This record gives sequence, C-alpha cells and structure tokens, in this order.
Amino acid sequence: MGWIRSSAADLGAAALLAAAAVAGSAVADEVGRPSVPMGTPGHVLVVIAALGLAARRRRPLVTLTTAAVCTGVYLALGYAYGPVILVLMIAVYSAARHTPPRAFVWCAAATSTLLLVHLLTSDRALGWLGVVPTAAWVAVPGALGHSLRLRHQADRRARAEAIRQGLSDERLRVAQEVHDVVGHGLAAIKMQADVALHVMSRRPGQARVALEAISRSSGQALDELRTTLAAVRHADGDDRAPVAGLGRLNDLRRRMADAGVTVRVDTTGTRFGAVSPQVDLAGYRIVQESLTNVLRHGRCERADVTVRYTADSVTITVANPITGTPAPGTGTGTGISGMRARVEALGGDFAAGPVARRFEVRARLPTGGGT
Repeated sequence: MGWIRSSAADLGAAALLAAAAVAGSAVADEVGRPSVPMGTPGHVLVVIAALGLAARRRRPLVTLTTAAVCTGVYLALGYAYGPVILVLMIAVYSAARHTPPRAFVWCAAATSTLLLVHLLTSDRALGWLGVVPTAAWVAVPGALGHSLRLRHQADRRARAEAIRQGLSDERLRVAQEVHDVVGHGLAAIKMQADVALHVMSRRPGQARVALEAISRSSGQALDELRTTLAAVRHADGDDRAPVAGLGRLNDLRRRMADAGVTVRVDTTGTRFGAVSPQVDLAGYRIVQESLTNVLRHGRCERADVTVRYTADSVTITVANPITGTPAPGTGTGTGISGMRARVEALGGDFAAGPVARRFEVRARLPTGGGT
C-alpha cells in the first residue's frame, strides 16, 4: 500500500505543477513577448511534460524522455522560456537520482542535443551563446541528483555495515556468555569427578558425596545456560534459575566449595541506587571466570573475592595464592582477554597478574551513579 500512496502523492504534485506551469507560461509569454505567441500546442506540451513527473520515481528515464521531447518541441516552436524549463530540470534530477549513472549519462547527452536544436531552428537573441545555459539545464540538476544518489548509497552501506557489526557483536556476546557458563560448570565437574575417581575404591562414601556435587553443579550450570539462551532469544525464560548478577555470588561460593575450593566473599561499601543489568552481569561473570581459572590452572584450595561499592563504580577483586608451578595450560585460554573485553566495553578498567605471591584479577566497572 505504501507505493500506492507514494504514486498518488506524485500524481497530485504533478497535477499541481502542471496547473502552475500553464499559468506561469502565460505570464512568461506576456513578459517576454516572443515572436510566436503562446497557444494551445504550447500549453499541451507543458501539461504533458509536467504530468510525466508523476512517474519520476518508478520510471525516471521515461519521465526524462517525455520532458525532454516536450521541452525540445516547445522551444523549437519559438515559445518564450518559462516553467517548462523547471519541469525539465526536475525530470533530469529524478533520472540522475534514481537510475544507474551509465544509463543517465546517455539520456542526458541525448537531452542536451535535443535542446540545442532550438538554437538553430528558432530566432533567439542569444544564438550560440545559449549553449551554456542550455547545457546547465541538464548539468546542474544532473550533478545534484547524482551526488544525492551517491550519498544515499553510502548511507545504506553504512546502515548495512552497522547491522552486520551489531549481529557480529551479539554473536560474540552470546559466545562469551556460553563460554563463561559452560566453562565454569565443566571445570567444577571435572574437579569433583577427579576426587570421586581418586577415592572411589578406598572411600565409597566420599565418592558418593563428590558424585552428588557433580549432579548439583551440572544442574545449576544447565539452568543458568537455559536462562542465558532464553534472554538472548528474547523469549520467556525459565524461572527456575534467577538472572545472574552480583547478588548470586553465594551460589558461586557454594559451587566452588563442592569442588574443594574455599571462597571468601567480602562486600564493602554501600550499593548506591540501581546497578545496571549489564554491570551486574559483567561483575558476576568476572568473578565466575576468575574462579574457573582457579579450578583449571591453580594449585590452591582458597580464593578471596572482594566487591567494593562506591558512589560511581563497583570494584571487584578476585585473588588466590600462587603455590608451586601453575597447572598445564595456564595462560593459553581466552578467559582473561574475554574479561578485559567485557570490562572495557562498559568503560571500566581491568588488570590481571601476579601481585605479592598472589594471582589477582581486578576490575572497576562504572555504575553512572556519580554527579
């Protein structure tokens, strides 16, 4: 229905322009007093050229051809210069705006040649000096239409690139979320499975405890993964698992305890106002990934998590002692780079590395609560 409304609007505008052009041609005839007075053939040519503009978007070359023929005949008959020139310039602009450059160049050249005929067949005072203004009737609106066409194409490419970039960023975000959820769950499960295998033959009761911890960890990981994917799809999520955030650090602490690592969580300061969901989730994922790295690469049974709230930021520190040689694979993953990218995307600061015989991850996330 949109093209019907657009066509009706173009037809209405062309009809109004035709009426105005007829009236303007009469005025031009009175003022210019040409050798050939304005007559019915001239009015008919003006009306046909103006009404042809109704198709200037859908059939721009047909519109230009119609306007060029009518204008060329109009001028060749000796009528006074008038609104028919404006009609022609609108047709030229539309053709340059809505058709490929090569097709327009050929039509523009033919239009210019047709218009120059009137300088040879009619008694005009300008004579050959009229070549310059006659060429300008085609060159000026043609250049304007072509430049706007190029600008429109550039804007369209920019919008398409923005959409592609947005999709790419969304895929990367989803991959990071899945990496954090699955990676943490699998690391905890592996630690618990190793314990169960180690004690199964000698202490079956302790192996059962480890297997129960595996069941809990896998269930929690699946619930969190389901919630994450539901949020990505903008679907109704499963309410069995709350949305991840700094308020759920005790869940992480209990899961790590099942895996044999004692985590101490210390929160200082006052939570000023509402922390945005993006900051809340990022803070949780940073703690989760840092503790996952403790399971994967560390050889310690303790980690400290500190969350400090200020008026305009939240600072998260995760530290664990460095004991002996790091486990194989240390530093080869994407955990730290992923955390850094997550923090920097929110305008925060991130650092990770050894500090006084402890490996420390530190992130400051702005909350926007400052003045």
